[in-house]
Amino acid sequence: MSEETEKTLMQQRFRGFLPVVVDVETGGFNAETDALLEVAAVLLEMDEEGWIHPAETVQYNVAPYEGANLERSALEFTGIDPWNPLRNALPEREALTELFRPIRQAVKRNQCKRAVLVGHNATFDHGFIKKAAERNDIKRNPFHPFSTFDTAALSGLALGHTVLAEACKLAEIEFSNKEAHSAAYDAEKTAELFCHIVNRWKALGGWPLRKDEGSDAT
Repeated sequence: MSEETEKTLMQQRFRGFLPVVVDVETGGFNAETDALLEVAAVLLEMDEEGWIHPAETVQYNVAPYEGANLERSALEFTGIDPWNPLRNALPEREALTELFRPIRQAVKRNQCKRAVLVGHNATFDHGFIKKAAERNDIKRNPFHPFSTFDTAALSGLALGHTVLAEACKLAEIEFSNKEAHSAAYDAEKTAELFCHIVNRWKALGGWPLRKDEGSDAT
């Protein structure tokens, strides 16, 4: 097999998909009606020995779309003032277009088919990204339409805890509650946690898969 057609390790590891860690901050819990206010993605790389690690972070503040719902409790929780001019917020379409560009480039670079969203309680982040892309008629959404990697579930299995801050502590990943609830910080910590779990599985001998050629088991 030539170098041009040889599969990358990332492509082999995740069945042709590229995991990309995403976190969003929003004006509520309903992706159908509530504003998307911050979005961040962490691109992952894999070295020549198959160890995965966080690489580039991209982050954008997002202006509420016209008619978006903003729950006061959500804004108090995140500390976001959607109308603060210092946020330099972009319209949804521009923010997502800029976010998707390096993700598509990473998918191509790793010879993958699509990106798969990695998130802590990933359904939440995936729902807001998907709905915002649909609302702005963005055709080239790089993410798989329904598959995700959920680090809440993975950390429950690997570490015995599903809360991001506690899972990070158990994995000996530094976590600051003061910096939490910004999209970039939470995405970066989620990326560290995901990489920790994937690499731990590899270190324990779980990857690459080892087949017993002498076994008749089916």
